[in-house]
Amino acid sequence: MKSYTDIEQSRKLAEFLPLDSADMEYLSIKENGLLVGNVPFVKDDSEVENSAYSRTYDRIACWSLSALLSVLPKDTDIVKEEADTENEQYMCTVGVKSGIISTFGNNPVDACYEMIIRLNELKLL
Repeated sequence: MKSYTDIEQSRKLAEFLPLDSADMEYLSIKENGLLVGNVPFVKDDSEVENSAYSRTYDRIACWSLSALLSVLPKDTDIVKEEADTENEQYMCTVGVKSGIISTFGNNPVDACYEMIIRLNELKLL
C-alpha cells in the first residue's frame, strides 16, 4: 500500500503547504534534477544550510499518510469502499459549514491528497 506522496503530488503540495508539515523528502541532484532514489528519506533536518550536501542536492518535501492527516481537519474520515472489491477505492470526507466534501483515491494517501487539493481550492485549508 502507498505510504507517502509521489514526486508529482509532493511538488504540488509544496506550492501551498508549510514545508515543515512534511516528514519526508526526496533528494534530487542539483546538476541534472535526477532523483537520488524512488523512495523518499525520513526528514531529519540535521543538514547545515551551507554544507557540501546542500550544494549537491535539492530537497523536495514529501508527506506520509500521518503527515497528510495532520494537515486535514480533525473530523476527517477515511473509509475503504466495500461496494467494488475489484476496483478498491478509499473515500476521504470532511464536514464543512456548507455540508460534506468527499474525495476518492486508490489508497488512503491519494484520497487525502485529493482532499487537501480540494480544500485548498475552496480556501478552507
